[in-house]
Amino acid sequence: TLTLFTAASAVAEPQTPLPPVRIILVGDSTMAVRSGWGPGFSSDIVSQVTFVNMAKGGRSSGSYRAEGSWTNVLNELKRNAEFKATYMLIQFGHNDQPGKPGRSTDLATEFPVNIRQYVQDVLTNGAKPVLITPLTRRWFTDGKVKNDLAPWADATKSIAAEMGVPVLDLNADSMAAVQKMGPVEANTLA
Repeated sequence: TLTLFTAASAVAEPQTPLPPVRIILVGDSTMAVRSGWGPGFSSDIVSQVTFVNMAKGGRSSGSYRAEGSWTNVLNELKRNAEFKATYMLIQFGHNDQPGKPGRSTDLATEFPVNIRQYVQDVLTNGAKPVLITPLTRRWFTDGKVKNDLAPWADATKSIAAEMGVPVLDLNADSMAAVQKMGPVEANTLA
């Protein structure tokens, strides 16, 4: 379905307006307004789609909920009747890793529970969840990208399969792109 949105931007806008659709982003800095891919993605969306970026830098799947950001998202979902469909794109992992006090979540227990709860909350509120695996970091060892986020990507894909929701494997796509660029070119993305 998301391919439809991005493909539609490549053609002329239709004469008849499309039914209103909304896309909401929830995650960390890698998709947030000032630092992530969210703004570029939103600029490729057709004008008939309402786009809301609620991602916040430095957040994990646990801290996003604990600090009240998820409550703001649930309040936004109360407006679902205004839209034919609401798609919620959810991406966490970077700040869930160990070593981030107040943000880290346990990969075997907390992270899967958090992601499942996000999916369940979205479904309960009449929206359509889409999980996204975490964007790779641009860390290289001996010319190869070090994919330290693979376990979080795998967990995200497993949860999507278990719950029957779509998943976009941004981790694999970004790994391939960053590896192809190499460390010098990839560093220009910082």
